[in-house]
Amino acid sequence: MSRLIVISNRVSAPTSEGGSGAQGGLAVALSAALREYRGLWFGWSGDRVEEFTGDINFQRAHGVTTATIDLEEQDVDEYYNGYANRTLWPLFHYRIDLAEYDRSFAGGYERVNERFADTVAPLIEPDDLVWVHDYHLIPLGSQLRDKGLKNRMGFFLHIPWPPSRLLVSLPFHEGLVLSLLAYDVIGFQTEEWLESFRHYVERELGGTCDDDGTIHIGSRSVHAAAYPIGIDYTQFAEAAGSEPAREAFGRLKESAAGRRTIIGVDRLDYSKGLEERFLGYRRFLEEHEDCKGKVFLLQIAPPSRGEVATYEEIREGLDELSGRINGEFAEVDWVPIRYVNQGYPREDLAGFYRAADVALITPLRDGMNLVAKEYVAAQDPEDPGVLILSRFAGAALQLKDALLVNPYSKEEISDAIYQAIQMPKEERVRRWQGMIETVRSEDVVAWRHAFVSALEAAG
Repeated sequence: MSRLIVISNRVSAPTSEGGSGAQGGLAVALSAALREYRGLWFGWSGDRVEEFTGDINFQRAHGVTTATIDLEEQDVDEYYNGYANRTLWPLFHYRIDLAEYDRSFAGGYERVNERFADTVAPLIEPDDLVWVHDYHLIPLGSQLRDKGLKNRMGFFLHIPWPPSRLLVSLPFHEGLVLSLLAYDVIGFQTEEWLESFRHYVERELGGTCDDDGTIHIGSRSVHAAAYPIGIDYTQFAEAAGSEPAREAFGRLKESAAGRRTIIGVDRLDYSKGLEERFLGYRRFLEEHEDCKGKVFLLQIAPPSRGEVATYEEIREGLDELSGRINGEFAEVDWVPIRYVNQGYPREDLAGFYRAADVALITPLRDGMNLVAKEYVAAQDPEDPGVLILSRFAGAALQLKDALLVNPYSKEEISDAIYQAIQMPKEERVRRWQGMIETVRSEDVVAWRHAFVSALEAAG
């Protein structure tokens, strides 16, 4: 069996067998994959040094071997804060108005990808499968090919792929997309993002796309397909049954004091639609005075990318908006929004999900959204809560029994909240049963097997 070499922007050794609340969906998913394959997980440590050395720090924890490097301050500014998060992230989430195009960003992006290639190439053996992840490392496969690697290599994009009419606004977009053709398998979260990619290949590069997912450009053929990522259902179920989860459940239930709890859990990011969510909840309070004092929204939003000015502006805006809503509607014994800017371990989140009557997950655009799947997995089968989900999240294509809403519409959010808190138990159970089957069967194991099988069959 071939080794699996996973490469991603950030790497952190798992802190427990089931992952940690500090780890995002990608970290949990890849840790699960690497426990079944020999190999290693390579990427940036998150630390900075005055001068890049290429020194590799190897660690092994809970069945996962990690290999990390440190980056220079300039690397972080130009590659990570710059091109990845101020150019590609907003553009790929359809926010062309926020995308910044700076030549130094593009140069830093190429330089760091080259440093990744130089450092990881000697670690890769001829029979290894190489699996590169996400928008930070699009050119890496091409740079590894330039160093003579002939391994089967796959790339998976965890965020949306934008329509051609938006992508062409990116300077040198052709070169970026052509670098993807160095991979043997390219994976997307949904058929929609795959279709956007295929459309670009045909329209801008003159390529052709076969019905079986093969893309041809010149002499190069690449397999491109949708591989929807799931949660590690077994491990999450164990987390949901843990003592910390039970304690978190009790804390939230006690503090709710009989009121209905609506929960949102999102990284602090403009793609998550938090401002629109708050405004939709405000509309609900305006339209349903009989519900005042009987429900509250718990929004957990740990900050991210604090070095990017846009994110500080998001935090300030949400602080002001939540305060304004609370000031307008609160009573001496009730606050309509509990807005929390910190993260929690997965076990605690599982307990909060189970205690919440409604989950309000309304991103403006999201590659998948694993929180929606975790909420479903955490529910009591006898008395499940209701999932309200943006139709623009990748998960909406799988969780069709959720209440699907347009996150830009205050009225739709308001109507969905009211429908959710009024929903009869029989309907809640029926909807949950439809979703839990998908969450169980299309989990991270199925995702991993589908992608790695395609990679093994390549070439």
